[in-house]
Amino acid sequence: MGPKSIIGLAGALIVVLVVSASVYIIPETHRGVLLRFGELIETNIPAGIHFKVPVIDQVREFDVRVLTMDLPARQYLTVEKKPLDVDSYVAWQIADVDTFYRSTGGDEFRAQSLLSSRVDNGLRNEFGVRTMHEVVSGQRDELMHTLRDQVNETSVAEFGIRVLDIRVKAIELPQQVSENVYRRMATEREKLAQEFRSRGREAAEGIRADADRQQTVILAEAFSKSEQLRGEGDGQAARIYADAYSQNEEFYSFYRSITAYQNAFSSKDDIMVIDSDSEFLRFLKDPLGTTN
Repeated sequence: MGPKSIIGLAGALIVVLVVSASVYIIPETHRGVLLRFGELIETNIPAGIHFKVPVIDQVREFDVRVLTMDLPARQYLTVEKKPLDVDSYVAWQIADVDTFYRSTGGDEFRAQSLLSSRVDNGLRNEFGVRTMHEVVSGQRDELMHTLRDQVNETSVAEFGIRVLDIRVKAIELPQQVSENVYRRMATEREKLAQEFRSRGREAAEGIRADADRQQTVILAEAFSKSEQLRGEGDGQAARIYADAYSQNEEFYSFYRSITAYQNAFSSKDDIMVIDSDSEFLRFLKDPLGTTN
């Protein structure tokens, strides 16, 4: 390769380097600013291919898509001076690149810090004029919309940032307050449980007393009925015995005596001391049962 070829190749390489250093591309999701010796000379550069002066010009790009920022949980007081721990987030977007760069120096963390401070002050003010019920459920949406509009109005003008939404993710009582609330709720529930138990015991005593009364009545009626039936049975038995006795008095007397003997001498260990002339032994002395 000759000297001319080397010089031509070096010249082409220099041209390529100059062109590459002079051309820059802004993505579709970004916007840019152009700085010359640190001084802002062009802002809000749209997406596409652009040119700059090599070495002395510098390009800064900023994401203009919707971004979200979680705010640190903070404690706010309601109008009743009741503390609430609030966890929230902000959806925001760079609306004016020129204002954004001039107010924040293009530092996204600084922009988030400024925006977080505005939202924090806004939440403190909005919570301070509402009751706990209103911020928890009653006027929660209204509070968010009002705060969003207020913060957006100032942030667009001062920082070039459009606030699209501000939302509260969670509202909780502080730990100490929560423990007191839970303790009071437990006491109330225990009191209610004791009341139900007392009513239950009272009802149980009434049921047992009624059952005992019914048992006594039923047993008394059953005993009365059994005594009545027993009396009727004894009466019928007496009539049967009387009828049988009237038909054959001697046989009936003999049958009664035999039955008495059987019951009296049912065991070998039984001992009976009785006069031999007793009427009870007349059938043992004389099978006909005759007496002298």
